[in-house]
Amino acid sequence: MELKAIALTAVVAATLGAAPALAQKEIIFGLSAADGSLQDQTAEEFARRANEKLGDTAIVKVFDSSQLGKDKDLLQKIKLGTVHITLPSSIMPDIAAEYALFDLPFLVADRAHLAKIDEALFDSVLRPAAEAEGYRPLAIWENGFRQISNNERPVVTPADLDGLKIRTPNSSWRVAMFKEYGANPTPMPFSELFVALQTGVVDGQENPMTNIYGGKLNEVQKYLSLSNHVYSPAYPTVGVTAFEKLDPEIQKVLAETAKEVAFWARDKGAADDDELQGKLESGGMAVNKTDREAFVAASKPLYDKFAEEVEGGREMIDQALSLASGSGS
Repeated sequence: MELKAIALTAVVAATLGAAPALAQKEIIFGLSAADGSLQDQTAEEFARRANEKLGDTAIVKVFDSSQLGKDKDLLQKIKLGTVHITLPSSIMPDIAAEYALFDLPFLVADRAHLAKIDEALFDSVLRPAAEAEGYRPLAIWENGFRQISNNERPVVTPADLDGLKIRTPNSSWRVAMFKEYGANPTPMPFSELFVALQTGVVDGQENPMTNIYGGKLNEVQKYLSLSNHVYSPAYPTVGVTAFEKLDPEIQKVLAETAKEVAFWARDKGAADDDELQGKLESGGMAVNKTDREAFVAASKPLYDKFAEEVEGGREMIDQALSLASGSGS
């Protein structure tokens, strides 16, 4: 982190008064996820591989933990070109409604199924939808299967969430989901979550285990309920206009490396799941499994909402679900 802090000082100086050539040579990758989370590890792996290919042409530098701003700030900065790449996840449906497909509970059976959805829908539907708003996701990376934690009781059925203040990302679809389950969803940035849990502003939260572990949430949460309620991708994303001002060779390296690292991220996420569950349990969390069927039944209104509100939504749902057959689940 000390090296990142030194590099951050250089970025600030470059943003305030550097020559345009320097801004192109330093490819700034800002993300809100915590240091050590899978998102951060994947961004670092991307930087390592890209820098090997770029040689002296350019260098990718990663700044995690909202050092360069929270998700909304970073999305604005990639349009302006003061940051070149960011890694939004649950905020993507606010850019293009089609991305709420991944907010549908229990849609993604496993990572093999996710790979099929990626191949079928990313280039044909998801990327063009974001590009229409001035953003270009370069790939679908892993954020992981989301789990529920809280300080009141184990969550087995939706009824166990009744009245609990559950922190969610700033996602209207995630808010709608937890309202369906009877909770009191409370959107806030991840960077504010630890203190909010510590002080009782919220009772619990939902995140992939890599974020729960990376954010040290086991220090301020008693119960971890394994729900796998959503597979949450992350999208290495650039601003279309700013990105196209980069040297074409740099653009090519960044785009190709983003696709390449997607496979690394899924393998890393799968390998981490069992290990992190054990570490969180050893760190003091009581772990239980949820009643999947009870949650699936409570989730049906969200599928209807997506089909009604998103153009082509029913077709997207049907196509995604059809790909689950033989996925390896």
